[in-house]
Amino acid sequence: MVEKMTGLKRTHYCGEITVEDVGKEVVVMGWAQRQRDLGQLIFIDLRDRTGIVQLAFDDGTDREIFDKAFEVRSEWVLAAKGVVRLRSSINYELKTGKVEVFVTELKVLARAQTPPFEILENSNVKEENRLAFRYLDLRRPDMQRAIMARHRIVKVARDYFDSQGFLEIETPMLIGSTPEGARDYIVPSRVHKGKFYALPQSPQLYKQLLMLSGFDRYMQVARCFRDEDLRADRQPEFTQIDLEMSFVDREDVMGICEGFVKKVFDEVLGVDVALPISRMSYSEAMERFGSDKPDLRFGMELVNLSGILENCEFRVFSSAVKNGGSVRGFNAKGAAEKLTRKEIDKLTAWVKDYGAMGLAFTRLTPDGETSSYEKFLSAEEIERVRKAFHAETGDVLLIVASEDNQVVFDSLGALRCEVAERLGIVPKDEYKFVWIVDFPLFEFDKEENRFVAKHHPFTSPRDEDVEFLLTQPEKVKAKAYDLVLNGNEVGGGSIRINDPQLQSLMFEALGFTPEEAKRQFGFLLEAFKYGAPPHGGMAFGLDRLVMLMLGKDSIRDVIAFPKVQNASELMTRCPGPVSQKQLDELGIRIVEE
Repeated sequence: MVEKMTGLKRTHYCGEITVEDVGKEVVVMGWAQRQRDLGQLIFIDLRDRTGIVQLAFDDGTDREIFDKAFEVRSEWVLAAKGVVRLRSSINYELKTGKVEVFVTELKVLARAQTPPFEILENSNVKEENRLAFRYLDLRRPDMQRAIMARHRIVKVARDYFDSQGFLEIETPMLIGSTPEGARDYIVPSRVHKGKFYALPQSPQLYKQLLMLSGFDRYMQVARCFRDEDLRADRQPEFTQIDLEMSFVDREDVMGICEGFVKKVFDEVLGVDVALPISRMSYSEAMERFGSDKPDLRFGMELVNLSGILENCEFRVFSSAVKNGGSVRGFNAKGAAEKLTRKEIDKLTAWVKDYGAMGLAFTRLTPDGETSSYEKFLSAEEIERVRKAFHAETGDVLLIVASEDNQVVFDSLGALRCEVAERLGIVPKDEYKFVWIVDFPLFEFDKEENRFVAKHHPFTSPRDEDVEFLLTQPEKVKAKAYDLVLNGNEVGGGSIRINDPQLQSLMFEALGFTPEEAKRQFGFLLEAFKYGAPPHGGMAFGLDRLVMLMLGKDSIRDVIAFPKVQNASELMTRCPGPVSQKQLDELGIRIVEE
């Protein structure tokens, strides 16, 4: 039988009892981590979110209480009253390892079946099992620390932005569906049959309207939804620290965000982020690192070999250059011992996922040199390539060629990070920030055969580029900025368009007819007619920021109840079917494929 808490009120959390409490009577409550029966001695490690304290029972304990302690098993929920005393043997691994509670009253508040896995720090249980029993997984100390750190980060954000004059204003969860960006989650309306709401991919339009409404500085810890394929750092529902400011330029927004970064890293991690954070143009980031999210914790920067190899006999290289592409690579310095031919073959297969047709290489070992391409080059070309790479004995040169420069950048940008991880040269205790600026306003979508907005349709072009919007969209740069940390985008934003004529021109450049633009965004264009201040903003990806700050490998480790790769939740088994009555009320019929 379980017992009631009658007569007992918790006075202390388990992990907060110290030597200063010796001699005090305390009441603690929590879960039994384990019970140890030593005959005339019984010890129970009692756990709550703050840590573990040892409960002690000996020949001085009331027999009924001693017998009750003998029955306790892992994960039973207990309330214990007793006197704090020093332990006879110190456990230096516990914060409370110098003390214990000699129990004078014990109540079993709930019994527990044997859990499917032990509630242990840094468990190696398969993630599928952990997520299926997430309520148990969340009892683990490392998971609880992550969720509590997330709370702390959010609190720092709210306090910081409040101190800077921002107002937290909620925006709707049920909105109209708009094109561009990722796929919307849609919600059928029972009242308006045949019509649908969408869940917001971001509060973008509403926060701009708040600027038009005169609120000047807005922030929100906002829930967002995108129906897209998942990966380790992506979820169908996620959280943003969202903000917008009026009467500002790019530097104003970036300065406010730098202040937040400095404060949150200092208060949560005790890490001092040096300001100002360095800036790097999009084009420089792509040329040097093959990515607009460069990881600056290690070298292996890209080298453009196109000028050296454009006329070489190796047609893979020369034809790539002649057809508008390029030949680029990087030097994995001193990696010849680890990057064997077998490992390079694995990397060749790996890089094909990014569109590359193959991976050319040269290994410069003390025992000799092997190369997949040098036999096709002249001695002068070989020498110039090696000089460009600053190649030495022990190095491995990795090269990708393609008629599509984006394939070269994507392949080498990802390969650079993969090789660094395999070589173990990525520092785990460094935080390298960089702002990426001067993004292209548009990118060409091959599937749709048109230019689309690289960020969103409300990003302002640079003033000097407006004339090219309709004639040479590929030349237009955006007043946009992304904050990158250790190869991950942790936030992004832009100065917005506040001129209705320029916004209409932007929609035209994106291929919207005036009728389509009015149907989708008419309320915004109408609002602009009534005086829109210059404004800009930013959104931090909270899940990703927490993941990076805590050194986790996946955002699933910093979200209480995450989805898995196919957007399902293993614990509640959603999504799932609904009743025919619910479908009838919504006017929906399921069509079997």
